[in-house]
Order: sequence, then C-alpha cells, then structure tokens
Amino acid sequence: MNDPFKEADAISKVLIADEAAEGRLDAWLTAQLGEEVSRSRVKALIKNGAVLRNGEPMTDPQRKVRPGERFDITMPEPEDPTPQGEDIPLDVLYEDDDLIVIAKPAGLVVHPGAGNWTGTLVNALIHHCGDSLSGIGGVRRPGIVHRLDKDTTGVMVVAKNDIAHRHLSLQFADHGRTMPLERAYRAIVWGRPRQLTGTIDAPLGRSTGDRTKRAVQKPDREDSDEAITHYTVLERFHELPDATALASLVDCRLETGRTHQIRVHMAHIGHPLLGDTVYGAGFRTKANLLPDAQKDIVGRFSRQALHAYLLQFEHPRTGEILHFEAPLPDDMLELAEALRS
Repeated sequence: MNDPFKEADAISKVLIADEAAEGRLDAWLTAQLGEEVSRSRVKALIKNGAVLRNGEPMTDPQRKVRPGERFDITMPEPEDPTPQGEDIPLDVLYEDDDLIVIAKPAGLVVHPGAGNWTGTLVNALIHHCGDSLSGIGGVRRPGIVHRLDKDTTGVMVVAKNDIAHRHLSLQFADHGRTMPLERAYRAIVWGRPRQLTGTIDAPLGRSTGDRTKRAVQKPDREDSDEAITHYTVLERFHELPDATALASLVDCRLETGRTHQIRVHMAHIGHPLLGDTVYGAGFRTKANLLPDAQKDIVGRFSRQALHAYLLQFEHPRTGEILHFEAPLPDDMLELAEALRS
C-alpha cells in the first residue's frame, strides 16, 4: 500500500485512496489517520464540511470510498484541554468551604466535552470558586460528583476539595440505600400510567446503532446495568372517564442513577416526557388535542419536561443532613398551566 499522506502539516492533510480502498468514508479515514483522530471526531469533521473529495465538500460519513479519490482534510486548531473560568451567572442555593449547591438552568452543559468545550457549568464554577476546584475529580470534571442532562433543570452539588469529593461520590454511588442521599424529580409525561404509583425495574444499556442513546436491555446482556425508578402520579391533565389522560405530572425517585434513566423508563412504560425529542418524538401530535393557545405553548416547549427539584445528602465534614429544593422553572409552570386549561 502506498503512503496515503502526500502532503501534511499542522493544519491540513491530503489522503489518496489506493486500489484496495473500500468501505464507509468515516471508517476509512479513521483507519488512515490511526490513533491521531477518533472515529467520532472524523464524523464531525465530515458533517462540518472539513473533508473535500476531489475538491468537493463531503457531508455524508456513510458514503463509500473509491480507489483514486483524493481527500483534503482541514484539521481545526486543537482546543485547550484545560477548562478556563468563564463569568457565567450561577443560582447558588448554598456554599461553604467544602461544597457548593446550585440550581442548574436548562441549556447548561455540566462539563466540557465534544462540541461543548466552553460555556459549561465547570467553566462557571472555575470562575466562581477559583483555585479551590483544581485537580478534584479530573481536569475536565473538577468537583463534579453527579450530573444532569443539558436540558434538565434542578439542584446539583459540587465538591470543592478532595475530602468532600470522596464523601459525596460514595453517597451517590450508594444511591441512598444505606446513606441519607435522596434525589427526586418532577416530570410531565404524555398520558396517564395505569398504576398511579409504581416501580420500573428495567436494566439499561446502550441503544443499538446509537452510542448516545440508552435503551432497556435484557439483564444478562454484558453492557446492561441495573436501573430502578419509583414514580407517583401527582396530577392528571384532561383526564377522561375511562381513566386515560392527555398528560400527567409525575414524581420520580431514583434507586439507581443511570444516564437518561427517567426518560428511558417513562418511555418504556408508554409515557415519555413532553418535549423529549429523543425518546418521545412520536407523541408530539397529541398536542393537537388542545385548543390553539395551549397547543402553541406545548408545541414551543423544546426540552424534556424534567426537573430535579429535591436533593438531600450528608455534609462531608459536619455530618449534618442538608436538604435542598428548587421550585419548578417558569417554562414547566407555563406548560403545566397550559395543560390544566
């Protein structure tokens, strides 16, 4: 095989497909680049128009490679791997020398990652807390002991030193089974669960074909993790005599803490969260049952209707039980009021 690198510098690379070249574009480019760039990074480069085939932009990672084709790849300057402090306002509920408790708004990513290297909660915390977070829990996740999805609102605690980080991490790993940790969420879901109080015990693992999604899996599957959610229906919206309803306000308590757990579990029993385009996109047309004014409010709700309203834990230094609650954010209040009308 000929050396595919005909030209190379710090900014761009040129690859020439030899006579044995075959397969998907993203897979072939990843193989040629070796350990230099991950496949997910290659996909992003293709979709962002950073790969040219014979001078024309390529945006389909699945497009097949053919011998003799020339690919020009523009490599963006590397990001600074160390998060920098940014003056992002924080809603602080409590703070001392060991920890800080905040109410996270919708749209705020917790820690830096692909596509979100700035503007995260970590950037805000570094600016707010200064050097006290340095080295705790890793460079890109200083002080983080748990997380909420980007568009989930609610209470979060962050450690400021190693002692607090270890103690809080143990409590979250225990899930409140033997320690005083307690977490509770409010969700607005489509329909009305048949049982007004119940437990969803369904293992979760990665969804087939999409590594960012989660799905209920068989318990004996290698990548499945135990996942248990307890729920109680608090209010039913537009309930009918046959015990069905358009939507419901639900209290959810976690016995485990898996990625997207509440979202996947509620969708699994047929009641996905309003606004959840990943696990409940097919339910959006139910808003057509509402009058126009209410239908518009529901249709404009652009995130999963999930709020972490309660967090309780033991203070890592004093042993005091700290209890925090955050009221429903304005957008969920407006959504609930529209459903009541």
